[in-house]
Amino acid sequence: MVILLAILAGLVIYLFYISRAHSYLSDDPRACMNCHIMAPQYATWVHSSHRERAHCNDCHVPHNNIINKYYFKAKDGLRHATIFTLRKEPQVIFIREEGMEVVQDNCIRCHEDLVTHEKVMAYTPEFHRARSERECWECHRETPHGTVNSLSSVPYARVPVAGSAVPPWLNRLMNPEQEE
Repeated sequence: MVILLAILAGLVIYLFYISRAHSYLSDDPRACMNCHIMAPQYATWVHSSHRERAHCNDCHVPHNNIINKYYFKAKDGLRHATIFTLRKEPQVIFIREEGMEVVQDNCIRCHEDLVTHEKVMAYTPEFHRARSERECWECHRETPHGTVNSLSSVPYARVPVAGSAVPPWLNRLMNPEQEE
């Protein structure tokens, strides 16, 4: 029984390592690049003005409390992991309703001073006073991802290349002739 538990624990640790699950605990935008399908979103974000101030989690994860933040990350991450593991990723990525609410709340959280500033309101009162009825991206539709419609929308984007999923020790074991 102890040996079986040790094997199971080893498999869980190995899966945690090979899936780079530890990277999702951080706020590093490169963690989103663990899945190749996110390359257009990453590339367009890198070329946006938001890259200087906001990372993926700043917009796409709730910030009302730490428990809700990590619960949302875990729930969304497990859904993404399931989709990618089963190779059911869509050609075009759309944000879900729950995600839209989070992004809207975070737009307002970061830009509260702009949507309540009296000089801005003097020029655009009908738009920003009705912000509870409209999403920010109805007007700011290319912020921060530009026009990302599919995997082919940014074919020459420079994005970080994911490393090999095979650990070095296993690669050496499988290919001994590559050793010096």
